[in-house]
Amino acid sequence: MGKLAAGFALKYPDVRLEVTVEDRAVDMIEEAYDLVIRVNPEPDVNLVGRAFLHDRLIVVASPVMVRPPDDTLVPVVVRGMIGRSETWEVTTSSGASKLPVNPVLGLSSLVMVRDAVRTGIGAARLPLSLAISDLASGKLVHWGDVEGPDTAIWALYPTRRLLSARVSAFLEYLKDAFPKGAPEELAAYIG
Repeated sequence: MGKLAAGFALKYPDVRLEVTVEDRAVDMIEEAYDLVIRVNPEPDVNLVGRAFLHDRLIVVASPVMVRPPDDTLVPVVVRGMIGRSETWEVTTSSGASKLPVNPVLGLSSLVMVRDAVRTGIGAARLPLSLAISDLASGKLVHWGDVEGPDTAIWALYPTRRLLSARVSAFLEYLKDAFPKGAPEELAAYIG
């Protein structure tokens, strides 16, 4: 059982928690889920909820991989299918820059992407919460912040149902577990 589930069980011993992890967008109503956690969800009139965490994307690489000069194609690891070469806009301490990238490996999870980057296969865009421990330990180096809006992580539940005690308790726990909604708080659970 993960830290979040264990902490929830200790704080709310009378409420049972069943966690299902899917790498697909489930239909909560059709599949009878009480609550889902989604990253930057599309608006849906059937769901309500709250953002409980905010994160941002950064570009990271293994320390053995030296950032090449501007306009030099960089091998990258991506989540999902490998697409064609593109340009990532990043902000560094010296200002905005463009990083032309060539996806060389596509993986299904960001944890796998992070692990591949650690080995030196290429750079990647990762949430700060997933990379912060590796940045602190020197397993990854920071190449810049990705331009664009922050990432919001939401707890969503159906609008047509009354808020059950278990959903209410879980929402309260999320509020207590992530009081600032900061990437560092999520990083503490990721480990």
